[in-house]
Amino acid sequence: MESSRLNVSVIIKLEPDFSEGNVSYNSDGTLNRAETKSILGPHSAVASMAALNTKIMYNADVSVGTMGPPIAEQALQQSQLICDADELHLYSDRIFAGADTLATAEVLRAGVDKMHGGVKSDIVFSGHRASDGETGQTGPQTAWKLGYTFFGNVIGFSVDLERRLARVTRLVPIQGLHDVIEELEAPLPIFITIHPSYKPVFTTVSQRLTFFKCQKEARDRSALYKNYLKTFTAQTLGVDPKLVGLPGSPTIVYRVEKIPRAKTSRMAEIVDGSKRDQIKAVAKKITDMVKVK
Repeated sequence: MESSRLNVSVIIKLEPDFSEGNVSYNSDGTLNRAETKSILGPHSAVASMAALNTKIMYNADVSVGTMGPPIAEQALQQSQLICDADELHLYSDRIFAGADTLATAEVLRAGVDKMHGGVKSDIVFSGHRASDGETGQTGPQTAWKLGYTFFGNVIGFSVDLERRLARVTRLVPIQGLHDVIEELEAPLPIFITIHPSYKPVFTTVSQRLTFFKCQKEARDRSALYKNYLKTFTAQTLGVDPKLVGLPGSPTIVYRVEKIPRAKTSRMAEIVDGSKRDQIKAVAKKITDMVKVK
C-alpha cells in the first residue's frame, strides 16, 4: 500500500545574476561563469515556493537537486531557505560539461530516481525556464525521460491524497486571444513546470502557523545545508556516459553574442520637488502637451 505522504522533488539551476550588470564573457562570446556572479534562478525560486506549498498543505517530504559544478551548492542552499528541503542533491562531474537540454534531462532523470531513498517521487517541480537559456525544454524533457504526466504553465494545484490524484490549473496561451485557464486532473506521479506568476496562499490559521514553522526550520537547515547535501558523480548516478555531457548533446551552441547596448537618444532633466518654480515649469509643460493633443 502506498504511503499517504507526498514525496516531492524540485530541480533547480544556478544562473548568472544579470541584474548586477557585471556579466563577463570569454573571447569566443561564451559566458565566463567563473567571473560572473551567480544566484538561484528566479524561476527555480518559484518552483521552490511550490514545493513549500506541498510541505505546508500535505506534510510533503521535499528533495531538491541540481546539475552543475561545486559552486552550484549555493543554489541548493538558497532553495532550501525557501522550501525547507529535507534533502539536497548535487550532480557534479566533468563529463556533464557542455550538456544541452536533452543531456541535462538525462542527469536530472537519474537524480530524481535517487531522491527519497530511491522511492518514486509523486510530484516533480521545475521552473518555467532558465534566464541564461530561455528554451524551456529541460522540464518537459525530464518529464518525458521519467515517464511522468507533464503539465506546463501551472498557476495552481491541489492533491487528493486518498485518491492519489492531482488537479492543476494552468495558462494556455493562444495567439490572438487572452490566456485561457485550463483545469486538468491526473493520477500521480506528475511533473509540473510552474508559471512565474504562481504564488502560494495560506488562508487558515493552521496553514499560517505551519508556514512560520517551516520558515524557521528552513533558516536553521540552510545555515547547515551541508548536513543535508549529497553529491553524485556520473558513476554514482549510474548514467550512460554516451547520454550525458557533449556526447549526449545533439545540440551544439556555436557561439553566444553579446548584444550591444543601444545609444541613449532621450534627454533627462532632474527636478527638485522642493522648489515651486521647477514644479510649475513641469506642470506647464504637461498642460501644453495636453492642449496640443
